[in-house]
Amino acid sequence: MNDLIIVGAGPVGSHLAQKMQEKSLNVLVIERSNEIGRPLACSGHVSPDIWNFVPEDARERLYQNEIKGANFHTESDKEYTFYKKETVSYVIDRVELDKLKAEEAQKAGAEYRMGETVLEVEEKEDKVIVETDSDTYEARMVAGCDGASSTVRSKAGLPEPDHFYQGILCFSNEKDSSDHVDVFLEVPKFFGWRIPRTDSVEYGAAVPKGENPRKWLNKVTDGYITEEEQENICAGAIPIGPPEKVTSERIFLAGDAAAQTKPFTGGGILYGMRAAEKAAETIDVEEPPSLEDYEKAWRKELLNDIRVGSIAESAYSWPEIIQRAGMRFFEGEIGVHMDRPTSLFSIQQIKTLFKR
Repeated sequence: MNDLIIVGAGPVGSHLAQKMQEKSLNVLVIERSNEIGRPLACSGHVSPDIWNFVPEDARERLYQNEIKGANFHTESDKEYTFYKKETVSYVIDRVELDKLKAEEAQKAGAEYRMGETVLEVEEKEDKVIVETDSDTYEARMVAGCDGASSTVRSKAGLPEPDHFYQGILCFSNEKDSSDHVDVFLEVPKFFGWRIPRTDSVEYGAAVPKGENPRKWLNKVTDGYITEEEQENICAGAIPIGPPEKVTSERIFLAGDAAAQTKPFTGGGILYGMRAAEKAAETIDVEEPPSLEDYEKAWRKELLNDIRVGSIAESAYSWPEIIQRAGMRFFEGEIGVHMDRPTSLFSIQQIKTLFKR
């Protein structure tokens, strides 16, 4: 019997596998895709904190561009620019990140089963049984790192995130190494984006239920590329608002399955990996009550930033006149950390405002 089965081999699942395997546990990772990182389902625009979660020599493998600011476009085509003197974020190769994290986990000793879809997850008093379309496995605990539409979450009867957006993105073969991203606020409830990746450009949009994602993607790309020039289109759900419980007796969730995401961007790579580290620190697979410690630890780590991020998310639905007033106030140099919206109230941000 395995100590831990992890469903999902994205960066969160693999980071958890690595950390748990380093505790001398017997870890099995089950991934429905035949290839790590494929199909691509989300962007690779991350804060500088990413380098804390990969080996020192990974930068050359992952790096695509360095971002120092953002241009926000309102519905009436007004533009507001925000920037930092230092790097705000990095654009990385998302597929290579998945592969790198899986390599680290396997090097630590974790076993991977590829191309298997989980059909059933059954909790027993002393174990969890996982049935796939190929085999049946047993473990002391199971971790659901299987994304927004988590099978583990559903089979365990755990509550869903507060709400979802439907994200869609594409790439073009434009050469663009500029250091600003573009954010389009005309997209209903959320936003669209343009991210320069040096050898290409990523375009995307995220919309609420009932909207046509492709329509808004075309709206974002209009003026840059034609619809025929959109390449490698991919889509996926974006969970927002973690439920009040992400654990049962022997099952826990991490990453998008637990909606450990930034409400104002939808990004979840680093939040999920931070939560995975808290899981590794607090969970004893032989002591199911330790899952309560994980619940407390990850919420202490992330919840304040998620709450402040929810306020920023609501601003996308404000009338344009109010959006413009707010952006005029903050426009220019900023001191905010991309992953920590609570830094909006930091001394660095206050000093930046008063320097103007």
